[in-house]
Amino acid sequence: MALKGLDIFKLTPKTNCKDCGNPTCMAFAMKVAQGSVGIDKCPHMSADALKTLGEATEPPMKNIKIGTGETEYKLGGETVLFRHEKTFVSKSLYGVTLCADCADERIAELKKIDYERIGERMFVELINVAYTGNKDTYLEAVKKAIAAGRVLILEVKDPDTAQAALELAKDTKPILNAADESNYKAMSDLAVKYSVVLGVTGKTLDSLHDTVAAIEALGNKNLIIDVGAESIKDAFAKAVQIRRAALKDEDRSFGYPALVNTAKLAPKNPELQTALASLFTVKYGSIIILENINYAQALPLYGLRQNIYTDPQKPMKVEPGIYALNGADENAVCATTVDFALTYFIVSGEMERSGVPVNLLISDAGGYSVLTAWAAGKLSASSVARFIKENNVEGKIKNHNLIIPGKVAVLKGELEENLPGWKIIVAPNEAVGLVKFLKELKV
Repeated sequence: MALKGLDIFKLTPKTNCKDCGNPTCMAFAMKVAQGSVGIDKCPHMSADALKTLGEATEPPMKNIKIGTGETEYKLGGETVLFRHEKTFVSKSLYGVTLCADCADERIAELKKIDYERIGERMFVELINVAYTGNKDTYLEAVKKAIAAGRVLILEVKDPDTAQAALELAKDTKPILNAADESNYKAMSDLAVKYSVVLGVTGKTLDSLHDTVAAIEALGNKNLIIDVGAESIKDAFAKAVQIRRAALKDEDRSFGYPALVNTAKLAPKNPELQTALASLFTVKYGSIIILENINYAQALPLYGLRQNIYTDPQKPMKVEPGIYALNGADENAVCATTVDFALTYFIVSGEMERSGVPVNLLISDAGGYSVLTAWAAGKLSASSVARFIKENNVEGKIKNHNLIIPGKVAVLKGELEENLPGWKIIVAPNEAVGLVKFLKELKV
């Protein structure tokens, strides 16, 4: 059970010193309880007290690391059930299923999903290598998955095959998704031997809990929980109940990240798999596996994930700059809008749909929408003019026609004063009108 500030205070040495940056031990204890400072910051703590308090003040969901180097990811660490309460910590990771027969095709497909959205790279992070009964073909698939440069999930319950696969993949720090109530000791020993995360599953919540507790008793707490594939209803219920038990009931045996395999829940049904992946991105899949991921699946999934795992107190912004749309060159007309991500994607999407070449100028508007940025003074004639001058737009682009958002038409006169030689054109109030507007524009 997590300790309160008073509990922590009882275990702190009463020195009233300032070594830890706090005037009293009680103030220090309260800060530790709130999570704003680590217990190890007190130089007078005994080793036993540090161990006791360190475990008690950890988040109810354990932090787990998988992979290595550039492909190392953190899972878990969650402290709330709902994003609006605080924020979610570790984003869901997406993976595809690989078998011996489909390895080359799947790897080629997953490499196509690699693009950037609002400063974040979107790609398939994981490959789940599923054992189908033949050791040799399984190991060949593992070799191909290693060469793809993604974190591996070794889904195999045969101990000999699991050990051989771990010998091949040990340097990549894969996940060994292999343990259940019948084999947990052998698989835990393998996971500990190779220092990898162990996946644990069970037919019921009770059996799953007992298996996790038994593995913990062996000294292994480097785990993830596979919610299973009995049914969609069962998998969803387990995911929610496991998270609630960990966060609300402080049951640390359920305080591990969850893995959901939608490929098993909806085999050969990519549409349903995408819908389920969206569901478990919100509730509460740390790792979500699909059979395959194409652009039609990736765009909504990664967009949803980015929205869910972005701090709600921080607006999503695109990088200020000059965005050449539809092959725009120095002779294409200029347009401007704010750096709020949603506004940018709506406006740029309509402009691209028009087929008209446009140089879209994005200045720093604080991540606000058009009217909010204007009201806050972040979008003004002086800020747009300053962006154009600082970025040498006049030297890069010969076309000095500038389209401004219709909702800030009031800036037209002041912009013409700040930008002599430029023609200011007011766009429609709504982005949906941009296609017709640009096609009919004569400049």
